[in-house]
This record gives sequence, structure tokens and C-alpha cells, in this order.
Amino acid sequence: MPLSGIAGKQGRFDIVNSPLTEEAVLGFEYGYSVQTKATMTVWEAQYGDFVNGAQVFIDQYIAAGEFKWGYESALAVLLPHGHEGVGPEHSSGYLGRFLQLCADENMRIVVPSTSAQWFHLLRQHAMAERRRPLIVMSPKSKLYGNVASHAPLREMTAGAFQCVLDDERIADSSAVERVVLCSGKFYYELRDARDASRDESTAIIRIEQLYPFPQNQLRRVLARFINLRSIAWAQEEDRNQGAWRFVRDELETVLPANCVLRDVCRTATPAGAHSSVAAHRPEQARLVAAALTAATL
Repeated sequence: MPLSGIAGKQGRFDIVNSPLTEEAVLGFEYGYSVQTKATMTVWEAQYGDFVNGAQVFIDQYIAAGEFKWGYESALAVLLPHGHEGVGPEHSSGYLGRFLQLCADENMRIVVPSTSAQWFHLLRQHAMAERRRPLIVMSPKSKLYGNVASHAPLREMTAGAFQCVLDDERIADSSAVERVVLCSGKFYYELRDARDASRDESTAIIRIEQLYPFPQNQLRRVLARFINLRSIAWAQEEDRNQGAWRFVRDELETVLPANCVLRDVCRTATPAGAHSSVAAHRPEQARLVAAALTAATL
């Protein structure tokens, strides 16, 4: 493995392909991370929904172990998450459920959208003095395979993880009347549609960390849009899932004066994702169009 031969005196890097017994494996990894302070322990699900089989360990230990018993864990849980038209069983890492468990900065919930963000996130987590679980939501195929998400090497050798990514394509901030907030791979579809329409009145801002919610960083970014009239939270997930019900209160706290807030989500369903690419694509296009035509005052 290339990561095992970067330097002569580097630490060990081990990959273990575990059986599909999520409750047992994630429980072991959690206990290992509590007892081992000098090792970064990572568990990645093949699909995000696989974590559902280990829900008892998430609820009882990963989310609450430090509060209840003082068990400090730096376990990193990587959950491929995002709507791609492959059905509800392969789309959801139960983002909304994780956010419901968040309090007292017990976990970090992150949705990185570039390779540089991934690098700085994992490095920051490995070096952090505060040991707490890291939950990462990010799809594999639609993000890793998207060239636009590939950062140049210079962005990895410098900088740090950013909780909020501003819209670098906005030349005149005073022309912006609408801001679309989003996370993860959905950004690229929104950006491409906005750019294709040559809309200079809409900025697209990425919230890369959902918890702890970066209120101060977002407030600073929004402050530069002096003519802002509306903010839309856009997500791929159903209204009853995803991040909307969590971020709504946080966004109302930073909402500028005379600015309206709305959501753009899929219609609420029990399943949460289409099982057909043919059904997924028009619904995805509808979400993009709705986000970029959000009503203003």
C-alpha cells in the first residue's frame, strides 16, 4: 500500500476488510478507540445505511459514552451518503438521526466536498487534543469520480479544514440577492446549473460541518452580501430526513435582517430515496431548479 511507504519512520497503516456484522465490528472499533490513545481508528461502511445495523452502539456509546462514563473516543465513522438513484438501502447514512443525537459537542458531523477538505479533516482529527467521535457523510462514486472535487496538491500542503466554503466565483458580492446553502456533492449540480444560466445574483455556500454548527463562520460569510434578500437550504434528502430540521434553528439565528429563509427538499417519504435512476434524475433536476429560483421579498 502506498500509504505504508511515505516515510522511513512513519506509523503503521492497516486496512482490515471486516465481515458484514456491523454491530459487532463497530462495537469493537469503538472499544479499541477508547483504549488506544495513539491510534486513529476508522470504520467505513460499504454503504451509509449499513450503520443502521449498529444503531445501539451509536446511541448508547458513540454519542453518549463520554457524557455517561467519561469514555473518550476518537473513532472516525465514514458513511457513504447521498442520493444517486440506487434505492433507499444504498443512499442514507441516517444523517438526521445522527444530528438528533448531537449535544454538548459530543461528536463532529461533517460533509466534505473536496479532496483537500478530506485530507485536512482526517489530519486534524488525528492530531486533535479533544478526543470525540467524527461522523463523515460523503458518497463515493459521485464525489470521488467528479473531477471538480479533486483539489490541487498545493491545497493539501497548506491551509486547514474549513467548516464553511464561500462562493469563490462571485465577482461582485453587492449583486447577490439570493444565497443557497448546501452540503456535499449536491453543490456541484447547483453550481453547474447556476453557472450555465449566468446568474450573478445567486451565491452557493457549502456548510462542510453540520455539528458543531459554524454559526460565526457563516455569519461572516453572509455579511459580505449587503443586498441579500433570501436564503435557501437545499438538500437531496426528504424533508423528514437529512439536515433541514436540525439546521433550521441554527440558520434562523444568523439570518440577516429583512431576509427570508426557505427549504428545498424532497417530499417526505418513509423510504427516503428512489430505487430508479429514471425517477431520480427528474426529481434531482426539480430540486436544483427550485433552489436557484427561491422567492425573494
